[in-house]
Amino acid sequence: MTPATVRTRSAGRAAVTIIGALAIYEVVARAGIFPAALLPTIPAVVKTLWTMLADGTMVKHAMSTLLRVLFGFSLAAALGLPLGILMARFRPVEQFFMPLVSVLMPIPSLAWVPVFILWFGLGNTTTVLVVFYAATFPMLLNTWSGVRSVNPLWLRAASAMGASGQSLFWKVIIPGASPFIITGLRQAFLRSWVAVVGAEIIAASAWGLGWVIFDAKEFLNADIMMASLAVIGIIGFFFERVVFGTAERATILKWGMVRAARG
Repeated sequence: MTPATVRTRSAGRAAVTIIGALAIYEVVARAGIFPAALLPTIPAVVKTLWTMLADGTMVKHAMSTLLRVLFGFSLAAALGLPLGILMARFRPVEQFFMPLVSVLMPIPSLAWVPVFILWFGLGNTTTVLVVFYAATFPMLLNTWSGVRSVNPLWLRAASAMGASGQSLFWKVIIPGASPFIITGLRQAFLRSWVAVVGAEIIAASAWGLGWVIFDAKEFLNADIMMASLAVIGIIGFFFERVVFGTAERATILKWGMVRAARG
């Protein structure tokens, strides 16, 4: 089975799942279990979404939120990935940082929002820092676990064939740890979205999907809330399937570290 066939079948299964979920939502919305003002139908949500896209407001809100996510996510990657590698490769680094990680990791990222508001005020800085905090630990711990889990036989075999230093690191350790690293990036991105929406709601950012959802709730504009949630889902789906999926195919699948899904 060719990779193109696998991707086509995967896309088909995803479409069936999403269409099924939308059909269930539409049935519940039209059944009258909830008032129409609280659970709008899909056509009503699509109309609202189209109106907000046409006047540019949804694009501005989505771009504001996405930029905060990407900025905080990038800062987390700049810290979490190198530190995870250093902790796995050098015992003193691990012994120094692991207690700090164990203390900070259980604290929910949104618990820091009031603290950051006191320190940095309302706005982008607080939101980006919350995203940074939420995304750092999945990257760091998955990278640490991945580098530690590299098969020692691979290292000895590569060393016996003359690999050392940077060659051993880039051609053996990083490929061996790559499934964990990609997983960490995925988890970090998902946690970033949870963090940014919560931070935008609490920190009252002027623009952003979280702010839109909170503001719409105050006026019972459920169609705007659902349209914003749909945009978050679409962006998340795009990054999961296109961005991270492409990275996975270009690395761990190409290197043979895992097998592609079949069926």
